[in-house]
Formats: sequence, C-alpha cells, structure tokens
Amino acid sequence: MTTPTSEVSLWQIIQPVRGGINTAIAISVVGAIAGLAALLPIPLVIDHLLSLNPQSSEVWRLIGISVLCTALSFACRSLSFYVSHQSAFKLEQILRTQLVEHLAQLPLGYIVAMGSGAIKKVVQDDVKGLHAFVADSTPLIARAYATPILTFVVLLLADWKMTLVAVAIAPLGFIFMSLAMKDYKERRQEYDLANEQVNNSVVEFVQGMQVVRTFDDGTTSFVRFRQSLDEFTDKLKAWSGATAVPGRIGSLLFESLPVLLLVASVGSWLYRQNQLELSTFLLFLLLSPNLIGAFRPLMMLSYYTNQSSAAAKRLGSILAEPTLPQSNATRQPNDASIRFRDVSFSYGDRLALQNINLEIPAGSITAFVGPSGAGKTTIARLIPRFWDVTTGAIEIGGVDIRELTNDTLMSWVSFVFQDTFLLYDSIRENIRLGKPDATDAEIIAAAKAAQAHDFILSLPKGYDTIAGERGTRLSGGERQRITIARAILQDNPIVVLDEATAFSDPENEALIQQAIASLTQNKTLIIIAHRLSTIREVDQIVVLDQGQIVEQGKHEELVAADRLYARLWNNHQHAQNWSVQVKNQAVSSR
Repeated sequence: MTTPTSEVSLWQIIQPVRGGINTAIAISVVGAIAGLAALLPIPLVIDHLLSLNPQSSEVWRLIGISVLCTALSFACRSLSFYVSHQSAFKLEQILRTQLVEHLAQLPLGYIVAMGSGAIKKVVQDDVKGLHAFVADSTPLIARAYATPILTFVVLLLADWKMTLVAVAIAPLGFIFMSLAMKDYKERRQEYDLANEQVNNSVVEFVQGMQVVRTFDDGTTSFVRFRQSLDEFTDKLKAWSGATAVPGRIGSLLFESLPVLLLVASVGSWLYRQNQLELSTFLLFLLLSPNLIGAFRPLMMLSYYTNQSSAAAKRLGSILAEPTLPQSNATRQPNDASIRFRDVSFSYGDRLALQNINLEIPAGSITAFVGPSGAGKTTIARLIPRFWDVTTGAIEIGGVDIRELTNDTLMSWVSFVFQDTFLLYDSIRENIRLGKPDATDAEIIAAAKAAQAHDFILSLPKGYDTIAGERGTRLSGGERQRITIARAILQDNPIVVLDEATAFSDPENEALIQQAIASLTQNKTLIIIAHRLSTIREVDQIVVLDQGQIVEQGKHEELVAADRLYARLWNNHQHAQNWSVQVKNQAVSSR
C-alpha cells in the first residue's frame, strides 16, 4: 500500500462551501465599511456642538447617518454569521459523509492500524475544528483585514503624523505575538499525537471496563490511560508555558487602552500647539483603538488557520489514501469453488502469507488450522477482499476476485466472525443488515433457522428490542445466533466461519451448531478452526505455519503423518482431559 505524498490545503478541503464563505466575507466587508462610516460623523457632531453657531439640522443629519450606518453594520454582521454558520454545517455534513464513505472502501488493515482513537479524532474533532473555522473565522477575515486597512486610509488622509503615532505600537505587538507562535507546527503535532493517545486509551478503558472491574482494583489497570493523560498534560503545560508571557504582552499591546493613551497624549500636545484641529483629534481618539483592536482578530484568525490547517492535512491524508480498486466488469463466478494461485500477502514490511496454492471445490468444507499467528484468519479474510493480495491471485468460480464488483463479491461470500458485532438498533434491523430489502417473514424464517426465534420472542419487545451498544444487552450465544441469522438471510454460496462456538457454553454451543448446519447447507464452507474436535469430518484440513501451507488432507491422514497437525491434535486431546484439582488441607484450631 502506497502512502499519499501530496498534502491537501485548508482551502482545498473547504472548497465545497467556498461560495457561501465568499458571500459571508463580502457581507462582512460591507458591515466593516458601515461600522467605520458610523464613527466618522461623531467628531463633526461634537465640533458643531462646540462651535459658536451650532446648526441643529446639520447635527441631526449627521446623527441620522451614524445611526443608519450602525444599523447596517449590525445587520451585515448578523447576516454574515448566519451565512458562515450555514456553510459550516453544510461542510460538516459533506466531510463526515465523505470520510465515512471513504473509510468504508479502504482496506480493513488500514483501519485497524489507524486505531479507533485516531479515527474518532479525525471524524469528530477535526471536522468540528473545520466547522469552527468556517463558522467563526469568515466574519473575522473582514474585521482582520478590511477594518484596519480602511481605518488606516481614513486616518492617513486626516493627518499622517498622528497616523504614525496610532500605529507605533503595532510592530512591537507583532514581535511578541510572533514569539508566542514560535515552533507552532511542531508543538501542534506533539499536542495532536498526545491527544490521539488519550482517545485510544479512553476507548480501550471503556471497552475493557467489565474486565477491569472484575480483575483489578484500579491501581494498575489504568496505567496506560494515566500515562497518556500525563503526557498530554505535560505537552500542554510546556506549550502554554513557552508562549504565555509573549502572548500576554502581545495581547495587551493590541488592547485599546495603550494606543488610546499614546494618541491622547500626543494629540493633546499637538492640539495645544495649534497643529491639530479638534475634529481631527476626536477622529483619532475614536478610530485609533479601532485600528489596533482590529489586529486582535488577525491573531485569532492566525490561530484558527494554523489549527484548521493541521486538521485539514489529516483529513486530506485519509481522503487521499487509495481505496481497494473496484472492477467495472459484470462478470459472475461460474460456481462457488475457490482457488489460491501463488498468493503472498504482507502487512507493510511483515510477510504474513507466502506462496499459497490451494483448491477448494464448490460445496466442500475446508478447515484452516495452525498455531497462533500462522495466518489462518488472514487467508480467510483475503477471500472477501478485506485486503488485496500482494502477489498472486484468488479466484472464485474461475474469476479473479479483483475482477468482480464489490456488490457481486459480497453477494457470493458471507463472513461470520468469532467476535460478534451488533448495531445499536432493533434485532429486526440487525438481522435485516444481511439483506436490506428483506420482508419480516424472511427475517423470522432466518431467525428460526438460526435457533434465535424463541429467545427473541421472550424479549420485552420481541424483534423490536434494541440490542444495545455492540449488542451488550444480549448474551454471547444470543449475539452469535443473530449474526448467523443475518448470514442465513444473505444466503450466499460461500460462507467463511471464524469458529463461532469458541467461547460458547454447552447449551448455546448446541444451538449455534444447529444454526450453522442450517447456514451451511449446500454451500462452500471455510472454517477457521480453534477446536479441532469440530473439524474431524471436514473434506480437507489445511495446516498453516508461519504463513505457509505445511500439511493438507483429512483428519486421519494428518494424524498418521505425525507432524504439526498430529502435535496440535495431541495437545487438544490433553486439553480435553484437563481438570481442576483442589487439595484438601487440614486446618488445625486451638
């Protein structure tokens, strides 16, 4: 799998809503102009009122202009925020839809390697960060750029010397803010990595809550969570500590009070020297804080941009990750036979399977066995293209699975996992997941075949009972029978079965075995075997070791060969005879 090298910029990610963003910016610019225009008549009003012959009509006309411009400024600001927030919600919907659809087409290995914490951060936190950028930063753009530029032009036309006084503090403020933003990119990456580790630890903590509360008093179980949280806290403290002082000084210099004191002091002296008119002096007192204060949104905009650019980069890297190639052909397999031709597969640099050649006849039962890590699950999951083979080919009915459309392949192969998964939805909809257009009668028939109908009817709302998160409201055996009912409803010619009874109690195991018998009638069945006693009668047993086929045949043949399978069988037999013995100890009492 190749890693994308091109980086996606922030503006490329938000391109779908650029029209709304540009509209919001334009409205905000109009609002900035109106806000500035509302201040311009005020010095003239005061000058008229202080004159020897004030003209009341002129005063009221100027006040009316100021009021109208103020109303227009507020209206534009509200409208700008409305448009920007609508665009942000639209972008959030677009990005989450794109991410979910793209993640569904990526190889499962990429998803597993990425981890649930990182996925949650991208889909939830990063998209939310871009929402905040579009919603809040769009109006800031006008305030950060249009307002200081327009104000500077007006002040420069009024008096160039006082304009230099008004902007004298700005360079010093930028110096301190630059120091506060030093090494931002590196510190942001460290912060995001630590945040992902916290997310992973939280997900792991929640998922393992039952085990933790059963076997631990909490003093050792949460070490990883505490360490990741401490690391996140240390990174945040270090970042805050390095930027706190220059950031505070820079923020203070962009406040209204410092520039107002400077302009008032210099302006008063020039006014007393008759080098500055009163109306001009008043204009600078009004607008100079507005000029410097407008740079604060510029600093905030810089923060939002840096933060959102990092989020956009992560989103872009996922969206640029190549999906499994999909065929446009309309080919159909000739039958349910499976053939592996010189198949090798690697997880990155680690070779998992090597030179696999295997024939699985249609309607036969094949079991994969071997030590842990031998490649049993990997070889089975290559059939429905959870990953693509590195070299070689896998064929179903004489057709390379890469030449089948995804819908065609999924209509031929069903997968029943050992680790069951149910949606937080009704049992009816969890079964219907195997066939979205199934009728209630078909769902009930599948549940009956899976030995699940009786226990479903005993639930408070029957088939409308909510299964709970990951099916936690049901027992393990009940969840397994629901997933088998789902596969029965699909009625696909090939069934890949990851030992469904590995963790079942005897009663549920018997029911699950009956359900499996209904599921696998007249189908090509592949079993990833953990209990060797369940595969004694299969058509062929394939023994894997270190990613290679080392033995192949029927149970009696492999036991007689006295090689790896025979050793596994002997270990299995010893395990069946294992029992717990408790020694009676005499306890003396005084």
